[in-house]
Amino acid sequence: MTVAPGPSPLARCFEGLRAQGRCALMPFLTAGDPDLATTGRVLLALQAAGADLVELGIPYSDPLADGPVIQEAASRALAAGTTPGAVLDLLRSLRGQLSLPVVLFTYSNPLLNRGMERFCAEAAAAGAAGLLVPDLPLEEAERLSPIAAAEGLDLVLLVAPTTPKERMARIAAASRGFTYLVSVTGVTGERTQLEDRVAGLVAQLKGLGPTPVAVGFGISGPEQARQVRDWGADGAIVGSALVKRLAAAQAAGEDPVAVAASFCRELRSALDS
Repeated sequence: MTVAPGPSPLARCFEGLRAQGRCALMPFLTAGDPDLATTGRVLLALQAAGADLVELGIPYSDPLADGPVIQEAASRALAAGTTPGAVLDLLRSLRGQLSLPVVLFTYSNPLLNRGMERFCAEAAAAGAAGLLVPDLPLEEAERLSPIAAAEGLDLVLLVAPTTPKERMARIAAASRGFTYLVSVTGVTGERTQLEDRVAGLVAQLKGLGPTPVAVGFGISGPEQARQVRDWGADGAIVGSALVKRLAAAQAAGEDPVAVAASFCRELRSALDS
């Protein structure tokens, strides 16, 4: 389908938050861990607890950008029979209930196996607002971005602390919805502290254009989320810390939905304080 020009759901989300002087809370979770029904309940609970948008990971057998916590979650989800098509079916089933934007997090192989055009069309039809493919080379991302945009999807690109300045500018120009600033070198996972140089990277990226900047990889709790906000970031992405809590709740026989909601409220309170 061809989408009429206008602000995307991600753009509207960040515009609204910017007008309120607020930093976006952006949880990540792996679809299908422990099962898709629970994932659906967690998504709705995160929305009710103050999340502004969600990254939903499609489980993949070789998640190169992910640390052990999310790798293990992906393994559990795959063992439970989660497929890309089933994740899109889940999203589709939540239309009318889930109003916050959802960014699908996937890898190149599933995307290319399905075909860029088909994947983007199906993701948009299911209700996704954006797409994030961490192992997609910039050159391929520049090819995918207009395909995604034609379906109303924002293709979000990543910048690492080691990205050269010239390439950072090119990434910032190509990224849609927001630019994902990786706070550390390496894979996802909780860190005891964030590096001070991230503040300079946030400022550098924001100086390259109007696209919002969200920081992820390493935010483990409310204090670090607040630190990211104070550095001027437009969003704080929290993945491994949430996925770890969901797994622990499941193992202990607790309600993972309640645990997710409680952690989300903590983060929301920190970002708004």
